[in-house]
Amino acid sequence: MNRNQLNERLPAVIEQLVKSVQAEPAMQHLGKVYLPSRDVVIQAVDCLRQIMFPGYFGQQGLTMQNVSYRIGELVLKAADLLYSQVRLCLRYRQQLPSDNGHDEGHVCDEAAHEIVASFFERLPAVRELLATDVQAAFDGDPAAQSTDETIFSYPGIFAISVQRLAHELYQLDVPLLPRIMTEYAHSVTGIDIHPGAQLGRRFFIDHGTGVVVGETTQIGNNVKVYQGVTLGALAPAYGQALRGQKRHPTIEDDVIIYAGATILGGDTVIGRGAVINGNVFLTSSVPAYTVVSAEPPKLTYRQRRERTKA
Repeated sequence: MNRNQLNERLPAVIEQLVKSVQAEPAMQHLGKVYLPSRDVVIQAVDCLRQIMFPGYFGQQGLTMQNVSYRIGELVLKAADLLYSQVRLCLRYRQQLPSDNGHDEGHVCDEAAHEIVASFFERLPAVRELLATDVQAAFDGDPAAQSTDETIFSYPGIFAISVQRLAHELYQLDVPLLPRIMTEYAHSVTGIDIHPGAQLGRRFFIDHGTGVVVGETTQIGNNVKVYQGVTLGALAPAYGQALRGQKRHPTIEDDVIIYAGATILGGDTVIGRGAVINGNVFLTSSVPAYTVVSAEPPKLTYRQRRERTKA
């Protein structure tokens, strides 16, 4: 086949694709209000990360003498980025065009300014929480050489940082944006923490890959979670019928959950100081200071037959 033959076949493909777009309205967003930009949201996350951890990411050479200028630059940049996206998210919820000049649009824009201002006022408290997470990561991992290492390289710290920031926007009732933020962290780290989840102080996710924390999960202080842990819903088949209900577990203070454990259900409470060992499947509550283990698998052994080379 040559280029001309290829070009002759493409119009038919285009026609079929357009018919597919028309036949599946749930898979297209045409002639509708603008959506927020994932790329701009990622830029905002990058700015916020530099604000939370100055000197680790972005510009080098910061000192106590010049850090206020740099934070000022980052706050102004992040505020502009967030305002543009919060504005779009609020207008999306009301199904208003981005250039709508009616009163409803002005109300959304004024609300976006107030939300962004409230969000930045909460950042010092978020930094204080993140400091406890960083210390927990260092204290809980003998492989860590310094807190610098945990901030700079640990995926759990990144995922928790983004979730704590997104949670503030979730609390401020911003649609879409918090989930875009946490799904970005999910795509980078393999750690999926819904922005609605409530995380206590000194939360540590070790290794992290495959961790899932659902929207209505409540996690106490000083909790440690290993890779592959799921804190999920018990009856996902009911889907939207469960929206707004407590459907994910509560993890009390000082709990350790080892790799591969699955804990499901809104009524499930893991009591303080409990230890959930690897590969445990739980749908009921566990009393405080209880160790839960799965029955060890029964192993079978057989002798391999030695194969003679021809």
